[in-house]
Amino acid sequence: MVPSEENQLVPKEDMFWSCRQSIFAEMKKKFSQVESAAEEPRVLCIIQDTTNSKTVNERVTLNLPASTPLKRLFEDVALKVGYVNGTFDLMWGIGDSVNDTQAPLDQNSEKTVLDAGFEPGKKNFLHLTEKDGEQPHIMPEESGTTDDSAQDRFIGPLPREGSVGCTSDYVSQSYSYSSVLSKSETGYVGLVNQAMTCYLNSLLQTLFMTPEFRNALYKWEFEESEEDPVTSIPYQLQRLFVLLQTSKKRAIETTDVTRSFGWDSSEAWQQHDVQELCRVMFDALEQKWKQTEQADLINQLYQGKLKDYVRCLECGYEGWRIDTYLDIPLVIRPYGSNQAFASVEEALHAFIQPEILDGPNQYFCERCKKKCDARKGLRFLHFPYLLTLQLKRFDFDYTTMHRIKLNDRMTFPEELDMSVFIDVEDEKSPQTESCTDSGAENEGSCHSDQMSNDFSNDDGVDEGICLESSSAAERISKAGSEKSSLLYELFSVMVHSGSAAGGHYYACIKSFSDDQWYSFNDQHVSKITQEDIKKTYGGSSGSRGYYSSAFASSTNAYMLIYRLKDPTRNAKFLEAHEYPEHIKQLVQKERELEEQEKRQREIERNTCKIKLFCMHPTKQIMMENKLEVHKDRTLKEAVEIAYKLMDLEEAVPLDCCRLVKYDEFHDYLERSYEGEEDTPMGLLLGGVKSTYMFDLLLETRRPDQTFQCYKPGEVMVKVHVVDLKTESVAPPISVRAYLNQTVSEFKQLISKATHLPAETMRVVLERCYNDLRLLNVSSKTLKAEGFFRSNKVFIESSESLDHHVAYTDSHLWKLLDRHANTIRLYVLLPEQSPGSQFRRAVCQKPSGDSGNLDEACERVKGPIGNMKSVEAILEESTEKLKSLSLQQQQQEGDNGDSSKSTEASDFENIESPLNEIDSSASAENRELENQIQISDPENIQSEERSDSDVNNDRSTSSVDSDILSSSHSSDTLCNVDNAPLPLANGLDSHSITSSRRSKANQGKKETWDTAEEDSGTDSEYDESGKSRGEAQYMYFKSEPYTADEGSGEGQKWLMVHVDKRITLSAFKQHLEPFVGVPSSHFKVFRVYASNQEFESVRLNETLSSFSDDNKITIRLGRALKKGEYRVKVYQLLVNESEPCKFLLDAVFAKGMTVRQSKEELLPQLREQCGLDLTTDRFRLRKKTWKNPGTVFLDYHIYEEDINISSNWEVFLEILDGVEKMKSMSQLAVLSRRWRPSEMKLDSFQEVVLESSSVEELKEKLSEISGIPLENIEFAKGRGTFPCDISILEIHQDLDWNPKVSTLNVWPLYICDDGAVIFYRDKTEELMELTDEQRNELMKKESSRLQKTGHRVTYSPRKEKALKIYLDGAPNKDLTQD
Repeated sequence: MVPSEENQLVPKEDMFWSCRQSIFAEMKKKFSQVESAAEEPRVLCIIQDTTNSKTVNERVTLNLPASTPLKRLFEDVALKVGYVNGTFDLMWGIGDSVNDTQAPLDQNSEKTVLDAGFEPGKKNFLHLTEKDGEQPHIMPEESGTTDDSAQDRFIGPLPREGSVGCTSDYVSQSYSYSSVLSKSETGYVGLVNQAMTCYLNSLLQTLFMTPEFRNALYKWEFEESEEDPVTSIPYQLQRLFVLLQTSKKRAIETTDVTRSFGWDSSEAWQQHDVQELCRVMFDALEQKWKQTEQADLINQLYQGKLKDYVRCLECGYEGWRIDTYLDIPLVIRPYGSNQAFASVEEALHAFIQPEILDGPNQYFCERCKKKCDARKGLRFLHFPYLLTLQLKRFDFDYTTMHRIKLNDRMTFPEELDMSVFIDVEDEKSPQTESCTDSGAENEGSCHSDQMSNDFSNDDGVDEGICLESSSAAERISKAGSEKSSLLYELFSVMVHSGSAAGGHYYACIKSFSDDQWYSFNDQHVSKITQEDIKKTYGGSSGSRGYYSSAFASSTNAYMLIYRLKDPTRNAKFLEAHEYPEHIKQLVQKERELEEQEKRQREIERNTCKIKLFCMHPTKQIMMENKLEVHKDRTLKEAVEIAYKLMDLEEAVPLDCCRLVKYDEFHDYLERSYEGEEDTPMGLLLGGVKSTYMFDLLLETRRPDQTFQCYKPGEVMVKVHVVDLKTESVAPPISVRAYLNQTVSEFKQLISKATHLPAETMRVVLERCYNDLRLLNVSSKTLKAEGFFRSNKVFIESSESLDHHVAYTDSHLWKLLDRHANTIRLYVLLPEQSPGSQFRRAVCQKPSGDSGNLDEACERVKGPIGNMKSVEAILEESTEKLKSLSLQQQQQEGDNGDSSKSTEASDFENIESPLNEIDSSASAENRELENQIQISDPENIQSEERSDSDVNNDRSTSSVDSDILSSSHSSDTLCNVDNAPLPLANGLDSHSITSSRRSKANQGKKETWDTAEEDSGTDSEYDESGKSRGEAQYMYFKSEPYTADEGSGEGQKWLMVHVDKRITLSAFKQHLEPFVGVPSSHFKVFRVYASNQEFESVRLNETLSSFSDDNKITIRLGRALKKGEYRVKVYQLLVNESEPCKFLLDAVFAKGMTVRQSKEELLPQLREQCGLDLTTDRFRLRKKTWKNPGTVFLDYHIYEEDINISSNWEVFLEILDGVEKMKSMSQLAVLSRRWRPSEMKLDSFQEVVLESSSVEELKEKLSEISGIPLENIEFAKGRGTFPCDISILEIHQDLDWNPKVSTLNVWPLYICDDGAVIFYRDKTEELMELTDEQRNELMKKESSRLQKTGHRVTYSPRKEKALKIYLDGAPNKDLTQD
């Protein structure tokens, strides 16, 4: 039997092992599948929705296994974006653009994404587009299946299957971006934040979710005959509540409500306290509801009563006062305590906890007739139906003198029993005076042994829970019964996130319909849980110490609203059938408006908006507009719309217009739409898109012409015909070619269009600026030669010998090079220009050989009759200049009679530069300069526009703003570091200019002038005295020009065609014959779009930054020489209301001493400013904006001891006596005495110190004031000179008597001259002011400081007072801030 038993055991053992092996095999298979799935490559898909302008910037990202079929990809995308699958296409994208060369992906294909061309490990861009020109259909919400009656009955959230509360983060939102305009899945509607109106949104949502308030508001009926609906606050609240209840949008605007408050758009940027808003809005509603059923609504719902009492502890006598309240403010942390209250209950107990008045705080008892110890406190007499608790999280830190927010943890219960806060024993105490609920402070007194029932006249016993009654017995019994019914349930928590300086409000509200909590965070509404409410307790998990608030969460509850749990009073929201008739009408009206808006939005979604261009057939100007056409409109209808939009009715017939596809950037006509007149625009344009990669051109033709067919793939070529004989370039002819055409075929095409022989044709392609390429390989294709969408070519077909010359040496190349670099400028000459007395220079050949004359220039004919004295002087000066230049005389030949003149033109074409006048005749030039400057200033001043009359101060910004607004500038100025400062648009600091007074104006006019960089202005001459303009010939041609109307009478304009590679120096030399003086005696001003002018002074720079049709103004006056700087001189008047006064412009030179510059200033000061001074009577000092700085000593040398630069400014200060500053080791400060007993500031007095010692400063102040040294206190002034400060603030706001021994350390940092020091006698008492005196003084100081424009005291951001204007608009009181 044993063998048989063994035979029976073996199979069992085999079965065990076989089962084990099968399990292992199955597990191994599973693991292998997991491993293979983990090893499977992933495909990253980035999908951009281009069907809607609101979603074009959104991206949807999917990370799919490579084996995912395309069909599943479409399903996932549809689910992600909220579209119905099958109503959209997916196209391959290249970045932000669609790849039109490939067909859309097949949404029914079982092919994997890997097989479809998706690349694992890389970003695969897809574009979601319309399908067949139709917009994708938005996936319907499940709630949309409910009938209209269900919508009418809606008073809370519509449940959705599978919806769960968000427990992780109650402020986070997750919703489909494609349903921005759809209602939240909660069924509730959010409110749009206008800018900083989150506090308003939180309160409005709370009121909306309060059944008693909403129902009462609905019962109020608006009478349009009595009030404007725009300014009616209750009516706008009604509309808002109706929209919150019935709208299908995700969020609605609150602008109509704020407009009824009388607020403008600026109020949206002011954040206010939600508790303050609640009080102000309730007051406004009470005013609006006077003499209506709702007149006492606020009091009935929110008002409670409490007694403020003081009881004598010796005789029991009690004085008291009845107060009403709308909310109970609860302290977070008691004053002076490091410990915060742990809960709302603890804070409520502290609120009613009495304090003992003893010691110096004893209370005077009327019965005892003496001061006695007393108990002072508060007792609640009446709790409102809706209890509002404000957690006072905003406090003031007296150590830092700033507002702070207390983030300490404070718990609050979901149900709050207020019965424990009623003192029944106190209710047994009789009262001797009645109280009302009107809010008045009624006072009375009582003794514990007196009996009275004077509370029987209270008219508020039915407003809520009031413990007042007609008898003591009834009061005691009622107190016991009411104590058991004072149970409140929490339904709204208004949360603040942020600091005392600002933050964000949102509301957590419990719906009374389903007891579900929701987060109303502006436009986002989401479900939350009780755990999320606990997160608003604030604080941290650690102990509640002094520093706990600093490290706690800044998101915490700020206002709590409880409702009394009373089944007999707890209301439900009105059903639709219970609405008053006027609300039913309002619901219908708002629903129609929303449907109309929806239809308009749908039209907007289906409207193609694209740029439209048109070359006006008669005006020949390119017009631009935006064409808006519905996608279903045909091309023919779109042409009619564009025709009217461009206002072509009187210019060309409609049948002579058509729309073509156009690329404005490349000026390229992509294609025309022949035979597609009945095709919808949606198909032609590729659907409705936010932006298109192309534009449309409304092309016109003459009735005798026919439209050319533009096919896709063609390139446009503008062909210019060049005539070498006349040296002219004809306007372009448009030709369309293909990139695969050869140059030989292209020549044949051009030959047909221009009727020129192709055999001798030379074709030059301008690929980019100044890149002229000769197409001489006939077999090359246009693509190989660099043709693109839009091209420009020049052709020439003459049989001249120029064909045999090397291209770069040919006449054709030189002509095209000149054509590419020539610009047209309009030059305004001085009105009294002596150019009519100048001889014209003869024209030079392009080779620059001045010896060969192509033609003689005619003598310039001048104006006749009535010449003023300046003309005679300039004519005489011209003759002197001509005698100085032998070369000039040789060129003029026999045309020496300059006295002949006729009425003919004052101008003649000139094509060569003038040879510069010999610079060796400096004495003669100076004589000429002096004659020009002193001759008839009445005439000269009309030549120069005054710019610095309005720009005397650097604080004006017109110069800088003009420079920054221009796109290019060659007008230059260097900074003190000899390096240009980069500006926002690529300019450098050389562009900034300063104003000057021209000496020729005799102090009557000012002009803008700039100096060169620190090394001085570039000289017009090289070391040998030869003109730099002679080095290279540049094209210059001029002709007279008649300016537009309104430019002014008697002005002479010159139209100049000039090579922009010419230097400014050479350009000025070309202009000499027309101006009539050497180039060193006139200045060139560039005119910008705003008609502001800035001098161009960098003579070595070219005109490359100028462009066609730029304007230039020429003004007489000496230009700066090398090493010279134009300096603006201001007078420093320390005791005047305006301490900075512009005097004049002067020229300082490198190497000049301060004394020399002062000596040169003396005659100018006398002539232009009427100041008769000597060099010892005034000083020069540094000017930094309006602040006086370092005093310059007479022996200081500019550029060595003093850094000087262009646009430099300097102060001139007239001295009362002998100059005390003799050494750089001295320090000059400006002192001013403050007299607190008189509330007055003395005038400034200068104090010169030998060192930076505080002790020496006090000694000097003691000497000039007579104050004992030990009583001297001083403080450094703040801000810009003269450091103005209100006399109401100076005594306590400045840092008096700093604890330092030297002036050059913190907090003074007085290291340079010009610092302002205030000082006072510390024994002098501050004058005591009455309220009337203080108000009067405050007005005077406010007016004074506003005039000076100084705001020097530190002031945190002022909060604008929250006001609601019952008349719909604030009263504009200009006297108030």
